[in-house]
Amino acid sequence: MLQAALENEVAERLAEHAHQRDEAGRQAVVRNGCLPERDLVTGVGPVTVKQPRVRDRREGHRFTSKILPAFMRRVPSIDALIPALYLKGVSTGDFSEALTSILGEKAAGLSAANIVRLKQGWERDYEAWSARSLEGKRYAY
Repeated sequence: MLQAALENEVAERLAEHAHQRDEAGRQAVVRNGCLPERDLVTGVGPVTVKQPRVRDRREGHRFTSKILPAFMRRVPSIDALIPALYLKGVSTGDFSEALTSILGEKAAGLSAANIVRLKQGWERDYEAWSARSLEGKRYAY
């Protein structure tokens, strides 16, 4: 279903710009094969995706999929699972084992180093949140 949605997104983009031509009279927006296959970690396990490539010959224009952004390797629901496991007390070294038991054997890409990097980001977010100004705000408890 994801592959079909990607194909449909590209087809819509091509149809939307079918009338536009470059200086040489060629169609400005064309399909240009596919990016290499990649695995996307989802709640049902890894899904192999072959993302269509679009070439936009117009200056300053570039096609970026809204369905599958560049470099996305995990769906947002998996990213939400990571803090939940962390808050439950799963140690960074045990994340791979915990995620394998939840998502299956082929769920990869979440090493202890990745978890530590995410944790540092959460700590920065918390520090910014706790230092925010509450001046002029009224909260009812």
